[in-house]
Amino acid sequence: MSIIGVGRGRGRTGRVRGTGLIAAAVLAGSIGLGLGAGAVAGADPGPPGEETATTSAQTGRQLNRALDRIVAAKSGPPGVAVLIRRGNREQFLRRGVANVRTKAKPTRRLHTRIASIAKAFNGGIVLSLADQGKLSLNDRLGKWVPNLLPRARRATIGQLLQHTAGLPEYIHDKRFIDRLNANPTRYMSPRKLVSFVRGKRLEFTPGSRYRYSDTDNIVAGIIAEKASGMSYDRLLRRLGRRSGGLPGTSLPRTVRMPKPVLHGYYVEPGKVPEDGTHVMNPALAWASGGVVSTLPDLGRYFRAYVGGKLFGGRILEAQRQWVKGSSGPPGPGVNSAGMSLFRYQTRCGTVFGHTGNYPGYRVFAASTADGRRSIAWVANSQITAQTPVPGAKRVSALMRKSQVAAVCHALR
Repeated sequence: MSIIGVGRGRGRTGRVRGTGLIAAAVLAGSIGLGLGAGAVAGADPGPPGEETATTSAQTGRQLNRALDRIVAAKSGPPGVAVLIRRGNREQFLRRGVANVRTKAKPTRRLHTRIASIAKAFNGGIVLSLADQGKLSLNDRLGKWVPNLLPRARRATIGQLLQHTAGLPEYIHDKRFIDRLNANPTRYMSPRKLVSFVRGKRLEFTPGSRYRYSDTDNIVAGIIAEKASGMSYDRLLRRLGRRSGGLPGTSLPRTVRMPKPVLHGYYVEPGKVPEDGTHVMNPALAWASGGVVSTLPDLGRYFRAYVGGKLFGGRILEAQRQWVKGSSGPPGPGVNSAGMSLFRYQTRCGTVFGHTGNYPGYRVFAASTADGRRSIAWVANSQITAQTPVPGAKRVSALMRKSQVAAVCHALR
């Protein structure tokens, strides 16, 4: 992301707030939304001497040490939590605080902004509609939304879900960034978001390359509404019922969060963490990154989504035609991209899921192919290798290593 401006949000009193969070989001090219990276993420080696762990006790110790390192780092998040499920057994681990002011600890059912993991929920909606015959993954955009992005009429729905459609990225558009900076709490409709890039050329010929995108998922969500005749909120609720119940999952239109809340922070060494929980309207990411959920809901959803509960057969096969590409930010191990799903090949085995980052949050959720084991991980600060604060690159690497450790623990 080449933008280097600083955004400012204002609270009800007019006091400037959220400056660091919006600046970090703009610099990272993400609103929960990904980093636009198209390269394959390399495998994550564990800390020295930890590659050979074979028992659950050993992997548990490794995971605990990995979490300790994150919150101990100078630029580390105030808190981090992970929920691991193996069959009918759950294990919850936490470090630090969920609220800097009250010192409350993270708990299982705190609501968090799940950022680009919303793309996996979007995939569940669209792929289910394909399974039901409401649309085809080979349908071109010209069939469903011919005037939305005229230059992208020949791109397909499947290419949208796999980030190979070549659509220009709305979060990179200067007019969008200016409006975000001016008032990050405002609401913009999905069609308004896409309108920022309506007249722009495609970044590449559809199907010829991979590039992580947010416009892709906004368009896919608009098509889902049209194909189903339902609002996206209703589609999300129906997806929740089919996944076994997701009571903590919603798609807000304002900055308000359901309670209880995992507060999200901007962290800079030597300064008090800046609370940005209510700085940016999640509707600015909509189906691409605006969903709010909880760790139990994330685990339950991915076990259903990956385990074949929502669709199967030819749709599942089409989803898992992997190409080189990483999620944003990269997940554990070597990343490969399917349709609204990423394959993470680690030193301990393979899981399937998604990552995300949003002002105040970094998240990861995944499941084994059989849907029996899952990981849901969250840190309450948006820290990636691109975050413009000292030490961010090291903390980001520690986070990714802890995700590998969580996968190893889940698979052992």
